[in-house]
Amino acid sequence: MKLSDIILPDAVIAQLKATDRDSAITETVEALADAGAIPRSRVADIVAAVIDREEQATTGIGKGVALPHAKLKGIKSPIGAIARSSEGVDFAALDSKPVYSIILLLSSPDRPDEHLLAMETIFRHVQREIFRKFLRQSETKEAIVELIEEADQLG
Repeated sequence: MKLSDIILPDAVIAQLKATDRDSAITETVEALADAGAIPRSRVADIVAAVIDREEQATTGIGKGVALPHAKLKGIKSPIGAIARSSEGVDFAALDSKPVYSIILLLSSPDRPDEHLLAMETIFRHVQREIFRKFLRQSETKEAIVELIEEADQLG
C-alpha cells in the first residue's frame, strides 16, 4: 500500500487554522468531507469517534507527528488527510512536544488487515526524519502532495 492510496490530495491542509487538538481533528475531518470522501452529515459522528479514540491513548507519537484514527462503519477502504500546523498543536504527545504534522486515518472495522496495513504505511514514512522535515517545511498543498508522491517512489 502506498501513501497516495490513503491520503486524498483534496484533503491536504497546508496551514491548519486550529490551535487545539479537538479543533485540529475537526478541521481535518472536514477536509475529508470537502474532498467528497465522507458525507458532510457524518462529520460530527466521525469527529466524536476520532476524539473518543484519542481519549483512550494519545496518537501524538512524538517528533512533531500525530496519527489520529478511527474505524467506522460505512468507510469502504482506508482514507486519510494530512494537516500541517506551523504553530504546533498540543496532542499530549509521547515526547510532550507540539505536533506540526497530523495524519488522519479512517478505515472500516470490518477490514482490520487494511487498517493495519495503512497504519504501517503511514508509520513507515513518518519514521523517516527527512519525510517529517519536508512535510513540516511544505507550505502549499501542492508541495505536500508532491512529497507524498516522492515518498511512495522511495518505498
